[in-house]
Amino acid sequence: MSIPFSNTHYRIPQGFGNLLEGLTREILREQPDNIPAFAAAYFENLLEKREKTSFDPAEWGAKVDDRFYNNHAFKEQESPEKHKPGKENSQTSVKEKIALESPEEDKDMEENAALKIQAAFRGHLAREEVKKMKSSDLEEEKTEENE
Repeated sequence: MSIPFSNTHYRIPQGFGNLLEGLTREILREQPDNIPAFAAAYFENLLEKREKTSFDPAEWGAKVDDRFYNNHAFKEQESPEKHKPGKENSQTSVKEKIALESPEEDKDMEENAALKIQAAFRGHLAREEVKKMKSSDLEEEKTEENE
């Protein structure tokens, strides 16, 4: 017999929401046909990055979520000189993470951002032109009605 309204509450592990948020963002960005295969490849890629850079997005996300309650989590970061390759460093700063991205990815991101800004500005100009056309048409109709 099942109980329709259970009093059981499950706790979501820290960092899990951040991982799912990242996966969701990439699924929406890429629009894959096979979502489970895409998710598997996405998490394998995350594992490879974590092993190479010792940056764990789940731990970092947990600290971001916990920052409201524990503001000291971001103040106690190790310097890169103290980091040993065999030891996991979960306190990698955001600047270090960004520095790990390739210059080609940065160039592509900047190019896409510039295109979006230009398209938005062109759209703004077009909307302003349409407003002017509409207002001039209304003025012409009012003058015709008055005559």
